[in-house]
Amino acid sequence: MTSRLSKAKRVVVKVGSALLVDQKTGAIKASWLNSLVDDLADLKVAGADVILVSSGAIALGRRTLGLPKGKLKLEQSQAAAAVGQIALAQAWSEALRARNIVAAQVLVTLTDTEERRRYLNARATLSTLLTQGAVPVINENDTVATSEIRYGDNDRLAARVASMMSADVLVLLSDIDGLYSAPPNQKGATFIPELTEITPAVEAMAGKPVSGVGSGGMITKIEAGKIALSAGCHMVIASGHELHPLKRITEGERCSWFVAQANARQARKQWIAGTLQPVGRLVVDEGAKGALDKGKSLLPAGVKDVTGNFERGDTVSIVTGGEEFARGLVAYDAEDARKIVGLKSSEVEKLLGAEATHEIVHRDDLVML
Repeated sequence: MTSRLSKAKRVVVKVGSALLVDQKTGAIKASWLNSLVDDLADLKVAGADVILVSSGAIALGRRTLGLPKGKLKLEQSQAAAAVGQIALAQAWSEALRARNIVAAQVLVTLTDTEERRRYLNARATLSTLLTQGAVPVINENDTVATSEIRYGDNDRLAARVASMMSADVLVLLSDIDGLYSAPPNQKGATFIPELTEITPAVEAMAGKPVSGVGSGGMITKIEAGKIALSAGCHMVIASGHELHPLKRITEGERCSWFVAQANARQARKQWIAGTLQPVGRLVVDEGAKGALDKGKSLLPAGVKDVTGNFERGDTVSIVTGGEEFARGLVAYDAEDARKIVGLKSSEVEKLLGAEATHEIVHRDDLVML
């Protein structure tokens, strides 16, 4: 079990407010943060991409603004987030920079991971940051997100990010060391070290938030597990109270693993092939078909015709000889796709601008049928 994290090629780590911010002083726990960043640096040295989802902005900002204890009004929470986000980003940036790692702040709302076009833009930005060796530090944009358009917890947000980025492992650092059959302080509660599916019985094990600082709890972690497993991503719930929490996981410290039955790539391909209905067709030549058979992306030069009315990110059938042999998420609107039929990459750039992507369907968004 421990090797799942050490061998992962892409890891999302979620950090809660109660772990990062001292409840008495309202300040960041610097020693703990630095020990975690050491662990993240070790993952990167081992070849993994690392994405952080960090709570803490409201907890940091409320003390600075002198806001009262207890539940805040929406406008108070947003004001606290606006102040605290600066301190939060600075803390992560300084700690990562001390280890020669570039940090990037990314603030998102629910619609950024749910609405197709914004989802694609967010994924493209994060992919570019990872390619450049940076560590994205993600948080919900609490300064503008209202109750109708917000997650309200970073457990599910982290799971959405893990799904969007095809992560291998999602780590939820928590107040407790994993999942129990009942609240852990209750007599007869048993520890659950591993599970492969989330049944109604598992859902019934979830309790209420225990930290008094964060907005999550075991309920949101179970919901995060559903999202992660459906995306082919393993998830682990582990205690984050001690220093070097990720190292402790790899060394076998007790934690609860939610084990995906398919890997992220397989799950994504299954989703494209079996869940999404095509709304357009790309007719390609035999040369393009041969390239796709070898695992290549579909380039405009190999496309002969475009039919249908679709938008960027929609699903299209890829056809030759009148038969569909592949399916994928298209990188262009139908109007632009028709303009670039048969063109070379250099010609596409001249027509649509240097920011135009070279692939009309990228191999990561394509499945052979």
